[in-house]
Amino acid sequence: MKPMQSDPTVQPVPSSVTEQVDAADITLSNPKWAVIGLGSNLGNRLETLQGAVDLLEDTPGVRVKAVSPVYETEPWGVETGSQPSYFNAVIRVKTTLPPSSLLERGQAIEEAFDRVREERWGPRTIDVDILSYADVVSDDPVLTLPHPRAHERGFVLAPWHDVDPEGQVPGRGPVAELLAAVSTEGVQARADLELRLPE
Repeated sequence: MKPMQSDPTVQPVPSSVTEQVDAADITLSNPKWAVIGLGSNLGNRLETLQGAVDLLEDTPGVRVKAVSPVYETEPWGVETGSQPSYFNAVIRVKTTLPPSSLLERGQAIEEAFDRVREERWGPRTIDVDILSYADVVSDDPVLTLPHPRAHERGFVLAPWHDVDPEGQVPGRGPVAELLAAVSTEGVQARADLELRLPE
């Protein structure tokens, strides 16, 4: 009979491996909540929104936990009828990524859908906006948190309230109160449309 220590299944795990596993576990056990706004007014808008949700779920370190109903919204800041209407939605994710990496991922998803930034408030295939990240308040011009106009836009606050009724816009107050204070004219819930939570 062979001595037990030659059996690789009973060899002690090297301490370096244990440390790596522990370090990874600490990261995974401390994820942050982030709220992301999605909007599309070109092409197959619903399919594009769903594609963005799926790509976010496929991102290492990101888990999509809740998806709002779809809203149809008149374009912001442009003449009525000059652009197609938007489909908007808000999702909540748990993430171990820092805000900068989450922003990079959002921009990569926009590029994957051929987002073109030619004019401010111009039509776009997809917009991926980080609305809030934990309770971070930052005026960094690359990524201002929370989103600088989230608290005054009905098309952001209505789906945000659906997905997180107790939600807070950091530094601005409860989503429910902010929603009650803004106009939701031209912001229409589309009960006939649905985004799927990734499996």
